[in-house]
Amino acid sequence: MTGGIFDPNFEDLPTEIPLFPLEGALLLPGGTLPLNIFEPRYLTMIDQALGNSRCIGMVQPSQTTQDEGTAPIYKTGCLGRITSFMETDDGRYLISLQGIIRFSIKHEHLNDFGYRKAVCDYNSYCKDMEEADDSNLDRTKLLHCLKAYFDTNSIDADWKAIEHTSNHRLINTLAMICPFSAAEKQAILEATTLIERANIMETIMNMAVHQKNQNTARQ
Repeated sequence: MTGGIFDPNFEDLPTEIPLFPLEGALLLPGGTLPLNIFEPRYLTMIDQALGNSRCIGMVQPSQTTQDEGTAPIYKTGCLGRITSFMETDDGRYLISLQGIIRFSIKHEHLNDFGYRKAVCDYNSYCKDMEEADDSNLDRTKLLHCLKAYFDTNSIDADWKAIEHTSNHRLINTLAMICPFSAAEKQAILEATTLIERANIMETIMNMAVHQKNQNTARQ
């Protein structure tokens, strides 16, 4: 997943990164996540990231609280590099993050600007920077589950576009945009391989369809 002029090598990854805790926001290696930044502490975080490695770590709170910035967080996240940046007239930043590699948090602290920073370990996820093996993916089964899930949730889809999307991009995009719970998205993030990620998604979608059918039958 490296090789471009803006792609960091494994040995060049930052050891300390700013953290952006956001429930339900899933970034995966190779995926793209748009973000609307408006809190002062995170505006400062983006300013400082742009002047350094251009990288921030996306993590999810492990508990729901009023302030996600100080909530307990899962210890696995994904490093993202800022690939686009725009200021708005009302003082917000619109950015896009490109997922690079997952990380484990070794320890973290709150800095003087009010946002969290963490020392991270990438060693368990070095394969995130290689081409994912999708040779054993049952794409037909995945699309069958997806269609049932979309029908159940009244989600429109461009099936022609989906059919022409690569396995890696399809799985990552669906994982990020589908209305899964925070815990479900975290399970997808922590999946070891692309195939395991697809299997977890299929299980989640099948359970949602089954639950909806049961609820409908009781009515």
